[in-house]
Amino acid sequence: MPDKPGKTRVSLRVLGAAAFIVVADARVIDPLLHIIADEFNTGVGGAAVIISAYTIPYGLFQLVYGPLGDRIGKLKVMTAAMLAFAVGTAMCAAVPNLTILTLLRFLTGMVAAAVIPLSLAYIGDSFPYEERQAALGQYLGALVLGQILGGSLGGIFGEYVSWRDIFGLLGIVSLAITLMMWRATRRVSDEHHQQGSVGLTTFQPYYQLIIQPPARTIIIAVFIEGFCLFGAFAYLGAFLRDRYHLAYVAIGFMLSGFGVGGLIYSRCVRWLVSRLGESGLIGIGGCLMCISYFLIAVCQIWILFIPLSILMGLGFYMMHGTLQTLATELAPEARGTAVGLFAFNLFMGQGLGAAAFGRVVDSSGYVPCFLVTGVAIALLSVWIVKTKSR
Repeated sequence: MPDKPGKTRVSLRVLGAAAFIVVADARVIDPLLHIIADEFNTGVGGAAVIISAYTIPYGLFQLVYGPLGDRIGKLKVMTAAMLAFAVGTAMCAAVPNLTILTLLRFLTGMVAAAVIPLSLAYIGDSFPYEERQAALGQYLGALVLGQILGGSLGGIFGEYVSWRDIFGLLGIVSLAITLMMWRATRRVSDEHHQQGSVGLTTFQPYYQLIIQPPARTIIIAVFIEGFCLFGAFAYLGAFLRDRYHLAYVAIGFMLSGFGVGGLIYSRCVRWLVSRLGESGLIGIGGCLMCISYFLIAVCQIWILFIPLSILMGLGFYMMHGTLQTLATELAPEARGTAVGLFAFNLFMGQGLGAAAFGRVVDSSGYVPCFLVTGVAIALLSVWIVKTKSR
């Protein structure tokens, strides 16, 4: 979406490039989990600690970066975080054991936490509400490309090169994007920030948000969404390997179907919003995710995973894109704080979900994990729609 005449703001392409690399870095692990587990002589559930080590600090530090971006400027915080992210990601290529890899993933998750939520808040500051979901949809297009290529590149490097080299590549690309952001921030003034220092009062706005029923509904919903959908999604790659004995490169491309579904959403978001409305997007999105997990669990034909993963991605972005747009309007005077709390709950849910479902997978297998997820997401969508209509 082009900038309005007379108004200067950072291009969605620059923000999208940062989102692209952060998401690719997170998703590259999905097809590699089995390889990493084998190299470090542990089970798939044990190796999944690197997922929780990334997503939990990613969620926790939303509580810091949201108010920090509101106080000193979202663009400044994002640029500094991208530099640290680039260094930490590149270092993952040389780890000698799972413990150090886990530590580095913790540190990269900690700094990556600044990028996407503050970008969303910046877009919320820069676009009026009636244009915002379309602008967010365009931004999400870059984000889901990161999901697509992250999974694909992970599979390719795992099969033909080395899982370590992909982190070196991502680190170099991250440095280039950091330079783009630095140049952009020199030309653009981030006018939407509050004056003052960050201190003990930083977290008071979160309490003020939580006590509001609409905000509480969105926050609880996104936590459950992250816990169930992404907690179970972490094991889809290992599931494809164990059940169908597929090559890692094939698994990477198949997992990328989720991102294809998100790309479809980003291209059709205007039409979907006008036809279905916010409640329709949430309800249908929940149904698509539920059906996808159920069929993946019970079907014995691996080729069906491809359309099902696309439907799952489409369903997720229909629900999540709506919740995300609502989150940008929870506190217009402090969007960084509101979106930070939203993202905190999403990624805390994802990290805790990966750990919880890891126990289920190691003790009972993949099928119960996916069936429980499908039921939970369906119930979640019904609850959100009913609560929203009150």
